Amino acid sequence: MKLPELKIGEKIIPVPIIQGGMGVGVSLSNLAGNVAKCGGIGVISSAQIGFKEDDFETNTYEANYRALEKNIKEAKRISQGNGMVAVNIMCVTTNYEEMVKKAAESGADMIISGAGLPKNLPEIVKDCDIKIAPIVSSSRAANLMCKLWTSKYNYVPDMIVVEGPKAGGHLGFKLEELEDKSLNIYDIVKDVVEVVKQYEEKYNRHIPVIAAGGIYDGKDIANALKHGADGVQIATRFVATDECDANIKFKEAYVNAKEDDIVIIKSPVGMPGRAIKNHFLDNLQDYKITKCYNCIKTCDRKTVPYCITKALTNSVEGDIDNGLVFCGSNVDKIDKIVPVKELMIKLEEEAAKYYEEDNE
Repeated sequence: MKLPELKIGEKIIPVPIIQGGMGVGVSLSNLAGNVAKCGGIGVISSAQIGFKEDDFETNTYEANYRALEKNIKEAKRISQGNGMVAVNIMCVTTNYEEMVKKAAESGADMIISGAGLPKNLPEIVKDCDIKIAPIVSSSRAANLMCKLWTSKYNYVPDMIVVEGPKAGGHLGFKLEELEDKSLNIYDIVKDVVEVVKQYEEKYNRHIPVIAAGGIYDGKDIANALKHGADGVQIATRFVATDECDANIKFKEAYVNAKEDDIVIIKSPVGMPGRAIKNHFLDNLQDYKITKCYNCIKTCDRKTVPYCITKALTNSVEGDIDNGLVFCGSNVDKIDKIVPVKELMIKLEEEAAKYYEEDNE
């Protein structure tokens, strides 16, 4: 038995797996392009994407625009027309509108947007042929986005990503919620599915709901589908692939991580995050901010303990001791680095097996 295809408007994605966007520089053209090539949705992270450009330090915004276009076009080339190539753009990005427009102009198939609610996203892309999807963490937020977009722009979300408390990176939950063991992605998905039904009926359009956060294997995928999700988003597992754009030392940090190494931190972005405990986090008092990249609207250089741009670029380039390594809650389960194709096939086969059992 095969898994159901993921239908987003007129677009059909053969494998209902989305590789989550990971920044800075963890999911760029190579990872996203290869996931799309395998029939899924590969996601480029736009966060400080130009960090490898020669003029990044002196001309950060232009370097980011240039690199975003390069990565989208390269990912599309790698994908060979399969799947979709999406871009994750955080709402708290200082030049959010410009990055969204650049992604659309450069040929991205979809914008996925979180770290805040993308309230004006339909307005930004109104003249573009591109899908848009908000990331939410509750049925309340899903209802807010649907209500706002339909009433103000007459636009139904093309897809909704529901990110649970076990995700990596920046999380849309309070610290006490992250410690609440009763909160799980499957229950949140069920609630979101119920919320979107009223909008589907009113606008005669299906709104695919994607489960994200803590999805690790085929059993998790099948469970998400059983609870009403149309597909899943997985990020952490894709770091440990040959095609992931991060330095090998970053990938090895995932392979070597133990359960006790996973900690919740407060990011300069103003949201809690899940990361791997390391020298950097143990010695935050030693770090000085020498330059502000003006990357995040909510960041106050006078009060934050470190620069999020520098911390993330250090780690993705292999300086793990002096960098921040975001991760999901299941990072300790990873024990080796594999090709994207091998991982995609394994996830699809495992999920199909459990999905078939659930539907017998």
